[in-house]
Amino acid sequence: NSKNKMMQSNIRRALQKGISRRYKHHREIDDTIRATGLTNTHVVRNPSVAEIYEYAMLPQLRESHDRRVRDTVISSTGALVNYSGHLMGRSPKDKRVVYDELTQDQIWWGDVNKPITPHGYDANRARAMDYLNTRPYVFVIDGLASWDPENRFSVRVFCNRPYHALFMKQMLIRPTPDQIDKEFEDGADFTIINGGEFPADPGNNSVTGETSVAVNLRKGEMAILGTQYAGEMKKGLFGVMHYYMPKRGILSMHASANEGEDGDISILFGLSGTGKTTLSADPHRHLLGDDEHCWTDKGIFNIEGGCYAKCIDLSEESEPEIYNAIKFGAILENVAFCKDSRREVDYHNVRLTENTRCAYPLEYIPGAKIPAVGGHPKNIFFLVCDAYGVLPPVAKLNRDQAKYHFISGYTSKVAGTEVGITDPVATFSACYGEAFLPLHPFTYAKMLAEKV
Repeated sequence: NSKNKMMQSNIRRALQKGISRRYKHHREIDDTIRATGLTNTHVVRNPSVAEIYEYAMLPQLRESHDRRVRDTVISSTGALVNYSGHLMGRSPKDKRVVYDELTQDQIWWGDVNKPITPHGYDANRARAMDYLNTRPYVFVIDGLASWDPENRFSVRVFCNRPYHALFMKQMLIRPTPDQIDKEFEDGADFTIINGGEFPADPGNNSVTGETSVAVNLRKGEMAILGTQYAGEMKKGLFGVMHYYMPKRGILSMHASANEGEDGDISILFGLSGTGKTTLSADPHRHLLGDDEHCWTDKGIFNIEGGCYAKCIDLSEESEPEIYNAIKFGAILENVAFCKDSRREVDYHNVRLTENTRCAYPLEYIPGAKIPAVGGHPKNIFFLVCDAYGVLPPVAKLNRDQAKYHFISGYTSKVAGTEVGITDPVATFSACYGEAFLPLHPFTYAKMLAEKV
């Protein structure tokens, strides 16, 4: 009996130790994290949403040393309100891709994909990591890209602002502790090192100013300097998926998607600000996602775990689903408040920027489909912001017309979505997402034609 009791006690202790280990690992700073060069002793891995709020309100984190950045606050509906400083949109002219033996003959080089040398990238990466090592806290967020388990990427984000930590926690697919143990056992498939509060080195010949967003496909990394706009992380990762998915025979798309009660899938292509998020949140259909999808031989899947909506002129009457998603756990970017209000957001105020934004998890939209996968699309829409009125309001395209419009991508860039765009500017954006295409547009156009 005594031996049995001792054995049972040992088993209980072993189980407790195993369970404790099992559910602690996703919070531990393991060797795969230290191997990146992170030496900061105040590292917070995979904090909960509530914990991120608590960190965001600490005086040393609520205020930025960059005086162009306003303090972080909480809105009247519970969203975390953040400011990105002098850049309130993407800076495509500062995007770089490492030019090496892997990419030299594959990337669509030019104005969209500008090269950076491996040495120039390493200098940026070291500068970003060195900066993180000096900060009061560093946050490590582990998430997943792709709702399709067969085409899933593990993504790890290093950052020092709670704003960026919460943004990527909500925009990536949020894994369980067990999934983190499995997917990140040997590190991440792709790593984002966000030192955006710190400017790029002007002595680095591979950069042209204080901002640099550089991707190294061989190393599976992205280093950010000189911009605190959170959308750079999201869209940078999107560009990486645009590189890898076609190599697997999968069409990556700058499009939203939803599903009807009968399982009919609609996808909506379009540049930022043309209505992808609004239309995909149709209360009579099930949301799959608002921006980034892939089309396989089996159907479509969303890449992301959240939505990133424009807030200009947002109201409960016009867009109740999005309006009501802005609550605890959501992020508001660069918004203004109503005069004499207690943190009530004025969505009509564009004094800071027309590119005011909110980010929230998919499940904040009623009826969203989780997992965000579906069958083959029944309807394909091209959403166009026609600044010159040369197109009819609605047109049904045949196969050849669809190919033409997809590859030409006539539309307009909407104010605020990119640095320097203050009014709609007519443009030709191949595949309705040229800014994110690492491969030649014909790659994606040919795949769409075959799918159709």
